[in-house]
Amino acid sequence: MARTDTIRPLIGVNAELKDNNGFDMLATGYKYVASVIEACGAIAVLVPTMGDAEHGGTYPVDDVIDRLDGMVLTGGRSNIEPHHYDGEPFRPETYRDPLRDSTTLPLARKSVERGLPIFGICRGIQEINVALGGSLHPYLWEVEGHNDHRMPQTDSMATRFGPRHPVILSKDGLFADIAKRAGIEGREVTVNSLHGQGLNRIADGLVVEALSEDGVVEGVSMPDAPGFVIGVQWHAEFRTETHTFNRALFEAFGTAARRRAAARAGADVA
Repeated sequence: MARTDTIRPLIGVNAELKDNNGFDMLATGYKYVASVIEACGAIAVLVPTMGDAEHGGTYPVDDVIDRLDGMVLTGGRSNIEPHHYDGEPFRPETYRDPLRDSTTLPLARKSVERGLPIFGICRGIQEINVALGGSLHPYLWEVEGHNDHRMPQTDSMATRFGPRHPVILSKDGLFADIAKRAGIEGREVTVNSLHGQGLNRIADGLVVEALSEDGVVEGVSMPDAPGFVIGVQWHAEFRTETHTFNRALFEAFGTAARRRAAARAGADVA
């Protein structure tokens, strides 16, 4: 039988609805897919955001999970609507995507329940938290004591996604262990910052793995979940070739997905 390290797991990357000169398109960022392929050693497949009400029926979340070995929930311009966590309605100008909400929130919840390895990035960490019963700060920059974590207003992608601030990894946590195994000394890692929302009430079962200097939750895990669950508030898909910790997170996620693929195939688990 094949060993775990010879198997390429199938990892889903959610594709959300985007406008392209008046045409509706399902798409996701290239770097999410590239990181899954290169840093996880996996095969990537796009999972569409279709919603329930739009197409009359329930999105086949269980069928999707049956076919995957891992799931990446990506970042995005839109924000999770507050009614999903009993929050006050959005201001009119706030960008939303109800089709994504109705797809990814059930997908996140069922992935955790069924042990599918899941990695939430930016909006993705927020989806995990809300799906499991947590809440968000919809306008984080207005919360007293917190800095403005929104994307720098520049056309330079290198500046937008460049290093912005340090995060402190929780002592003896999963992230600290991943960092140590990657050869990173200490518990401080510098990350980018492109988010207007942030985690408020942390869902039961989630553990804070990283905090910014102003107290924003930047990373979570779920130690008692049946599968591997992590989320980060920064865009870890950027610079996985040179950012040691970002790559280590993807590699740890890829290892968990590979183990699931091996178990499903009846292969030896290395």
